[in-house]
Amino acid sequence: MKLERLISMIYMLLNNDIVSASELAEKYGVSQRTIYRDIETICAAGIPIVSYQGVNGGYGIMEQYKMEKSLLGSYDVGSLVSVLQSISTVFQDDKASETIRRLQTIQGSEQNTTFSMDIGSRPVYRKSLQLLRDAISSQTIVQFCYINAKNERVERSVEPLKLLYKFDSWYLFAFCKTRSDYREFKLSRITDLNQTGLHFHNNHTMNDNEPQDYVHPDRVLNNVVIHISATSLARALDQLHIADKQFHEDGSLTMRLQVDDRAMYHWLVNIILSFGEDAEVIEPAKLRVLLKSKFEKMLNRYRDN
Repeated sequence: MKLERLISMIYMLLNNDIVSASELAEKYGVSQRTIYRDIETICAAGIPIVSYQGVNGGYGIMEQYKMEKSLLGSYDVGSLVSVLQSISTVFQDDKASETIRRLQTIQGSEQNTTFSMDIGSRPVYRKSLQLLRDAISSQTIVQFCYINAKNERVERSVEPLKLLYKFDSWYLFAFCKTRSDYREFKLSRITDLNQTGLHFHNNHTMNDNEPQDYVHPDRVLNNVVIHISATSLARALDQLHIADKQFHEDGSLTMRLQVDDRAMYHWLVNIILSFGEDAEVIEPAKLRVLLKSKFEKMLNRYRDN
């Protein structure tokens, strides 16, 4: 009961400029002497309580400790709380949890927010994310095995610099000691991750080296047209959401997008193959030829000897 009263008192003091001992005593049904002891306990916990003398005196929390309500509207606070709650869930971040508690004190009665977030809090990633975040904070070199774009399993020793969440996936941006250059590593391709205990002291200038969405000036784009049957609409919209869409009366869908050769021959062809008979490439012809070749190789694997 005392703990609940102390927590309630802290929030009451955060939401009011000055509260008298008599008000607090009446609210919690205790004596003023008990309130004095509670104030001493709160101060001992590190929360700066100020005593104000006079007719309108009482207790309040030091202004520098509070967040100014006028700086943020209820929508802003609700949005920040949602973001921080997701971060706190992924990283088990005590500092984020404390910030959430402070924000909630200025959120007022409008506790509902219009959205929520889940930035990859799957348990399979949490341990790796926490390890990498600790390594970034302590500037500790990490080692891991990585599956690269050529499907090779390679060992990497890196100086971790930043965690990135983009394209619905987590990435590590780091200085790769193996390649002596900056690299991005997709978290889902990292295995056998561990900290070495060795610290790095290189002064990495993040503004100059952090990853950019680079587009090669000489790349040639292909116009790709794909017809999707009505039985695979949802998955097609999930995986090819960047495409222009044309729905047909029979429930099917035509999708149009532009990709360069590298994208077309790597990720796009694999997505199309995953649809099986529910997807047909209309153009370009070279993509149809490639898919036909892959289907024939697949069929040969299942032929009876």
